[in-house]
Amino acid sequence: MALILASQSPRRREILERAGIEVQVCVAGIDESGVAGESPEEHVRRLARAKAEAVAVPEGGIVLGADTVVVAGGEILGKPSDPDDAARMLRLLSGRWHEVVTGICLRSAGSLLVDAQTTRVRFAVLTEDEIRRYAGSGEPMDKAGGYAIQGLASKFIERIEGCYFNVVGLPMALVYRRLVAMGGELDLAELRRPLWERKRQL
Repeated sequence: MALILASQSPRRREILERAGIEVQVCVAGIDESGVAGESPEEHVRRLARAKAEAVAVPEGGIVLGADTVVVAGGEILGKPSDPDDAARMLRLLSGRWHEVVTGICLRSAGSLLVDAQTTRVRFAVLTEDEIRRYAGSGEPMDKAGGYAIQGLASKFIERIEGCYFNVVGLPMALVYRRLVAMGGELDLAELRRPLWERKRQL
């Protein structure tokens, strides 16, 4: 069994490997533009499926596509285009709740499963100096919503409701449950063994 991650996100790969699931990364570029009238959940589901369908399924394997957005004040926030855009996003997040929505798609030779999960996050009130310093740190540039909950922005997070790993980029419990649902195509006993133990036997 091979699990192919159709995402270049190192955070998604790390989440899977820390859960004991070894992955191969294969990324095919797709148009990630929004579609007029679609909801945030529809947006991430569509892009997760597009990513999974852009990669060939290996024999006996599964492809995993995923996409994450942040929603604040009714606006979908993707990755900032530059530090000024990151600062704009941080001002939207400051002192308020927002939602992080991740879509996933698992695709095998005979099955396709699409799902999504939402987590609510509350930011502390940020000063202009904090916004400027963080936006200029470089960390926001490849993150949906312009921040990394596991990084320098951790000190700004007051509360979280839902899956923490979803905010990092992949709702691991949901992914695992859906892998189990496709169980006939997976060696689940092997997946449950720690990755370090499997590598030691190679």
